[in-house]
Amino acid sequence: MSPAARALPALILGAVLIGLAPIFVRLVEVGPSAAAFWRLALALPLLGLLLAARSGDRDGAGPGGSLRSLRWLWLAGLFFAGDLAVWHQSIEFTSVANATLLANMAPVFVTLAAWLLYGERISRGFALGLALALAGAACLVADSLSVSRQTAFGDLLGVLAAMFYAGYIIGVSRQRRVFDTAQVMFWTTAAGVLVTLPLALALGETIWPTSARDWALLVGLALLSHVGGQGLIAYALAHLPAAFSSVSLLVQPVAATLFAWLLLAEVFGPLQALGGAIVLGGILLCRLAMLRPAGVMTAKSPPG
Repeated sequence: MSPAARALPALILGAVLIGLAPIFVRLVEVGPSAAAFWRLALALPLLGLLLAARSGDRDGAGPGGSLRSLRWLWLAGLFFAGDLAVWHQSIEFTSVANATLLANMAPVFVTLAAWLLYGERISRGFALGLALALAGAACLVADSLSVSRQTAFGDLLGVLAAMFYAGYIIGVSRQRRVFDTAQVMFWTTAAGVLVTLPLALALGETIWPTSARDWALLVGLALLSHVGGQGLIAYALAHLPAAFSSVSLLVQPVAATLFAWLLLAEVFGPLQALGGAIVLGGILLCRLAMLRPAGVMTAKSPPG
């Protein structure tokens, strides 16, 4: 199987692994920004080893970027750190359901950016699939959604988190034409470490884990959700359009809902099952639209 053929399964598996992240964050007894810091910091040594040991196969990347080009990876890493920090904070000011749904609006911003910045044309079929997938995501959390003045600030943070993650997806998608997966993961993670630790300190959060259980949860968060999940997504972004990739990542809330049901005994009823089916249907519709000649066009190369 060619690298391009492996891209979609890798993307879906990456989204499923990221679906574990809310479980780890909920169970660990450190602050939300501190959890984001440990997610990145514990992953960084392994990513460094993978970077040093990588073979000549650049898994879809171009000939390699210059030091000057690394600034784009650092920017993507800052966007990712912003997404983690803002989404975790949004949970403090609004419901988990609101925060989850709004943070998963990222495909809307990715699609708009792909159209406005890079001239990618979005077909009606793709737009319909995107709307369907978002409607399915809303069904997943419909039982717990709430709208009020008290949740407005947290809801705004959820939207901001979606914008940050959209920036990360766009940035990684463009730079995967220049850098391989190991380079993307190492440098974006390093940038995120430099942001999340000062933020956790500034917010006065509990940073140092106090039990073996907490360390185990943080290691799981770093290895499964970050190295595994984000790594597979970074790999796939070399071979799939950013807009379609962002829609496919809506598998994440489906997986998170299933994991919460299996591991935390949270509700998973007919409405959640319907929502998951609608999300998958929307992703399939986007995939079919993308395969047509007028689906999603390949955009021009990014600045180096």
